[in-house]
Amino acid sequence: MVPLTEDKSYVMLIQSTRRKGWVLPKGGWETDEECHEAAAREAWEEAGIVVQVDYDLGDIHETSPRKKSSSSSSSSSSKGSNKDGKESKDKGRSLYRFYEVTVTSEEADWPEREKRERQWFTFVEAKELLKDRPELQTALERSTMKR
Repeated sequence: MVPLTEDKSYVMLIQSTRRKGWVLPKGGWETDEECHEAAAREAWEEAGIVVQVDYDLGDIHETSPRKKSSSSSSSSSSKGSNKDGKESKDKGRSLYRFYEVTVTSEEADWPEREKRERQWFTFVEAKELLKDRPELQTALERSTMKR
């Protein structure tokens, strides 16, 4: 998802637990929930934010290069179906469904607080921080965030 302030001047990024650096919140969805419900749940779990889903930003295919590692280790376990619409794709690539959301509340305590930082960034700052994740940059560019 692309979590924005109400005035659309800032986007919240979180620290990735699998890769170094900042990312947009995202993840898997459960069989008993819709994609937009998963987006709201993942926002809470990963960033400790309560959100209002505003726009469906559509599907975006993963294009970032794969990390070099032992081919099908634990990292593939999260690939089945992922939030914001992330689903397995041929050759291990993922398909993401992104939503633009407005953050209505930031909580001090949340499920992944011990393993993630969160921080607000301008469009220019976020675009630079996401330079190694073109699919996340695409989601940011599709949003109505102020440039």
